[in-house]
Amino acid sequence: MTHAIQDLQEVIRDYFDALYHCDTELLQKVFHPNAVYATADETPLLHRTMNEYVPVVAARVSPASRGETRDDVIDDIQFAGDNTAFARVRCSMAGKSYVDFLTFVREDNRWRIMAKIFQMSAQTEGVA
Repeated sequence: MTHAIQDLQEVIRDYFDALYHCDTELLQKVFHPNAVYATADETPLLHRTMNEYVPVVAARVSPASRGETRDDVIDDIQFAGDNTAFARVRCSMAGKSYVDFLTFVREDNRWRIMAKIFQMSAQTEGVA
């Protein structure tokens, strides 16, 4: 299981890098093409497909280009079996803090995010 944890940590680091740099190519590598992106922080509930989400990220000014301090944390990784996993992660950008629940599937020996469900709040001092 150690190898699986390391593999997932690498995918999560790529996920954080993709968000920090608004790197849509990397973002598409870490997300499954049929992934779900959702939050109940908006009314009505916000739900996007990857075809809808990627252009939103592409249109953002990246936190990296604004010189924002990077603040991302992996809180927990759990496995349901050999091909299904869950991670609770936190990050901050653009004055907001996020808690992301990321569900992963492993297909063709490759871990990818199948669902991102998140909660956002006004940023305080870091996300810790």
